[in-house]
Amino acid sequence: MTSSQIEIFATQLRQRRANYETLEATAAACRREMEGMFGTFGPEMIADQEAAIELVRAEIQDVEVLRRHSIVDMPEDWYRGPGENSHHWGALHEYLKTKGWNPETIDSLDRASTEVVSLLGNPAKDKFACRGLVVGYVQSGKTANMTAVMAKSVDAGYNMIIVLGGVTNKLRKQTQDRFEKDVLRHRDLWQLYTTSAPDGDFVQPANGGFVLPAEGHAQLIVMKKEGSRLKQLRRTISRTPAVVLRGLRVLLIDDECDQASVNSARGEYDMTRINAEIRKVLAALPAISYVGYTATPFANVFINPYPDGLDQNLDDLYPRDFITALERPIGYFGAREVFGGDSAERDGDDLDMIRILGKDEPDLLRPTSPRAKEDFRPAMTESLEEAILWFIASCSIRRSRGQDREHMSMLVHSSPYVRQHEYMSSLIRNWVEQRRSDLIAGTGEVTKRFRDVFERERERTAPAGHGRIPEDFETIMAHVPAVLAALSYPVENGETEDELRLDYTGDPVTCIVVGGTVLARGLTLEGLCVSFFLRTSKQYDTLLQMGRWFGYRRGYEDLPRLWTTEDLASKFRSLATIEEEIREDIAVYRENKLTPRDFAVKVRAIPGMAITAATKMKHAFRTSMSFSGKHVQTIRFDHRDGEVVGGNWHAASRLVDTMLATITPETKKQGLLFRKVPFATVRRFLADTEISEEHMDLKKSHLIGYLDEEGNALGEWDVAIIQTASGMKSAKPLGGLGHVDTMRRSRLREASPRYADIKALMSKADILIDAEREPEGEGDWTSYKDCRPEIPLLLLYLIDAQSAPMVRKSHADKPSSRVALDAIADLVGFGIVFPGAKDHSGGYFSVDIEPPALEETEEGEDQIEEVEGGQD
Repeated sequence: MTSSQIEIFATQLRQRRANYETLEATAAACRREMEGMFGTFGPEMIADQEAAIELVRAEIQDVEVLRRHSIVDMPEDWYRGPGENSHHWGALHEYLKTKGWNPETIDSLDRASTEVVSLLGNPAKDKFACRGLVVGYVQSGKTANMTAVMAKSVDAGYNMIIVLGGVTNKLRKQTQDRFEKDVLRHRDLWQLYTTSAPDGDFVQPANGGFVLPAEGHAQLIVMKKEGSRLKQLRRTISRTPAVVLRGLRVLLIDDECDQASVNSARGEYDMTRINAEIRKVLAALPAISYVGYTATPFANVFINPYPDGLDQNLDDLYPRDFITALERPIGYFGAREVFGGDSAERDGDDLDMIRILGKDEPDLLRPTSPRAKEDFRPAMTESLEEAILWFIASCSIRRSRGQDREHMSMLVHSSPYVRQHEYMSSLIRNWVEQRRSDLIAGTGEVTKRFRDVFERERERTAPAGHGRIPEDFETIMAHVPAVLAALSYPVENGETEDELRLDYTGDPVTCIVVGGTVLARGLTLEGLCVSFFLRTSKQYDTLLQMGRWFGYRRGYEDLPRLWTTEDLASKFRSLATIEEEIREDIAVYRENKLTPRDFAVKVRAIPGMAITAATKMKHAFRTSMSFSGKHVQTIRFDHRDGEVVGGNWHAASRLVDTMLATITPETKKQGLLFRKVPFATVRRFLADTEISEEHMDLKKSHLIGYLDEEGNALGEWDVAIIQTASGMKSAKPLGGLGHVDTMRRSRLREASPRYADIKALMSKADILIDAEREPEGEGDWTSYKDCRPEIPLLLLYLIDAQSAPMVRKSHADKPSSRVALDAIADLVGFGIVFPGAKDHSGGYFSVDIEPPALEETEEGEDQIEEVEGGQD
């Protein structure tokens, strides 16, 4: 462990080495300056400074870049990480420490950005054309990776950075401000062609073209993704002298690259204007790397890799050179944490933050048809009142925790219509202001309601080490006047005037912001704690991008809440799985050493939803279904339908009797195991079992269709009846096994009363019932499956009809996010583990990565109808 004095010297060296040729020269300058103030260095100080030199030298030495998270196409080994002259990265590294970033997070950013930079074109070459894609998580810090990649690429020899920073002035300004603050630590080494001013977007320079930066210097352009701006950029390139063009090494970063960049024209050659301009910019520069960043790459993976049909060279913006999936950041919570995973042993680890609106509330809050968008007036509802009151409480709690200098935001996203944003904002403002004096005085009906909401919510989540939120009502009441004094009500949409927009660049902001699309794509809401979310979408990418509540909530992880509809919560749960599947696809292709030219990610189709805009899917086709390498499980049940529940129990009883006639079960710690069960016996059970239609990603027709197609290849099955030491027995006999042990699987409190959603049925340990070995340590589903024989496994789960939720000893005072199952009778659930390599289940869309044959190049009719157009 280094001493504090060594670390002080090391920080000086990192911050100042941009001004000197070598580390030794930097150290000598620091020593002269310090000796002038404090006197001559003694032996201990000299030794500490020498140790600091070696510490910094070790940080910048060449290392092997392992590229753990990327699919690559034969990359050149030209970049080994930050070197001795990495002035920009060194300055950014030190700046992040002053912002409170912990060393582990900075190291993770260092590794990830080095991996991306190593995949760019080599700036030592005269010509290169690199195309890449970086897949992050919504609100996960993709911009931090961009800033690190920019800093390191300039250190490595790139001298022009062009950033396409969104499609609105607000997003472009936010991006410009961030990069100026984080990357331009040595301002004298940069020439800016854009600023954060309202009129600071890119325009053609007075001299017509670009100039060649001095060695070690760079130029920065942060521009809106707009056809006219891109045309000015292309015109500037065309008027740049050839000798300058030959000297430019350009990194073009396309932020939110699935928005506007992908060709969404119906014909291949009828390119949308933005897509066409980006292509022309790339073609005009002899040495350029294009890197797209997105958290929702659905449109990008449907780009046609072979647009001409005859030319086998990849074109368009297809990421032909690399696809990188960023690591899940430390401290990040996203769809998995909010909506849950697919393993029973994770139950209880997700955040109890979802609150479902009453079924009649949405129609009181938004117009039911576009014709009413001007005249409809939203009404205050019980859920909206509770959301507002909890936001005031959460701000008070954060102030009591010493976070009064932090931003605090609430998002209300109920309608796509601009006029409705104004009406909703006025409704909220008037409701709060009419109750301000009572809330401050602690009197009246609103204070009683405030206490009720607070006491109920404080029991449902807790910071680490606590059974509930530790602050009491008297504590938060002391901060309510300050919260209300700071509270503002901005509106953010395409028509908001710049001077009225949400601005986080000054003093701390406490606000309830109402808005539209600008809030659903790219714009970061600082300190977001409460979301009231009704705005729906029938497209995966749009819906995921609307998830502004994902991200980091350091110091207030227990406070965020999301009020939404049952339908939206259900869709987000399914999208959480789909999002992970894309990253799993990238991992599988990487492990098999395939290149982006081989990469055709399959994206699961959810009934009633489109993956992305139809015009971006014109190259997509529906793939054959396969469950190979997958596991599926029933998690939703028609628990009050006596005919379905009784029929499923009868089907399971018949399966048991058929197996008992020829097979003696083995007793395992997980339950009973029947080996070598004929395929026909299993198929009959699945055909006789009703699967709730509320499953978005497990349809009986898909499953039976796959079994009929693959039946002979699947051969004999293992069948297990999973049992627990619950002490509960089934009300009816399960065939020849008699009354069997049942297990507890309570349902989610906030799910629909129409069906029971238990979120997860299977535990990873269950699938080891026929395993040949134990996994090493805590692994994922894949490592557990690797321990099994290459045969399919059917798992039966017999669920107690009542299934009251367990009281967790560690959170005895905290109400459960679950309620009793309350089924009409005991339920039968099942899980299946299919052998083989992953080829995901369900209906999927993919893009054909084989170059088409000559007779296939005639453009066909677009078979996919556009589901939803833009609205604001």
